[in-house]
Amino acid sequence: MIFNTPFSVIDTMGFELPELEYAYDALEPHIDAETMELHHSKHHAGYTAKLNAAIEGTEMDAMGIEELMVEKFDNAAVRNNGGGYWNHSLFWSIMSPNGGGAPSGSLGNAIDDSFGSFESMKEEFSKAAMTRFGSGWAWLCVGNGDLCICSTPNQDNPLMTGSGIPILGIDVWEHAYYKSYGPGRANYIQAWWNVVDWGAVADIYESVL
Repeated sequence: MIFNTPFSVIDTMGFELPELEYAYDALEPHIDAETMELHHSKHHAGYTAKLNAAIEGTEMDAMGIEELMVEKFDNAAVRNNGGGYWNHSLFWSIMSPNGGGAPSGSLGNAIDDSFGSFESMKEEFSKAAMTRFGSGWAWLCVGNGDLCICSTPNQDNPLMTGSGIPILGIDVWEHAYYKSYGPGRANYIQAWWNVVDWGAVADIYESVL
């Protein structure tokens, strides 16, 4: 196990779709209720069901999700659906209707040390999200004790390659924003910063350390 999160633990019935800690309409106007409902109850639920089907009856059905990402990412079904499960579970957990602003404390200091300033980090992160061709994710990760930014295609994540442990991620698949923003990915990314829960990100950062 890489670090403890509410979605790291598997029970005897397989992985479960995490419940959101806020209503589907709570992130409006930045992310609309219809997108949230479809994204969570259809897309994420689909990854969850397909992941459970892929590991059922194998030695993988006793592994935590992060262990699967590290050890079994060369299995296409586990890679795609396990990645979709893990990525979205993190995504929901670092957003809040009370989000926005800037991080403080040790996370804020680490961002300043790694990028020069919070605004510089936002600019680099937004660029990674904007320039990810097609579908994928952008990430803020802890790697070798420092913070770094990268992006991955499809439902891949940095755990699969050992390039870092994500503490913040944005979904740039079109299903994450198209209903409100159409092809305007840049507008979605800009709006998304208003719902980032820096307290939750800081908690993950501390758990990684």
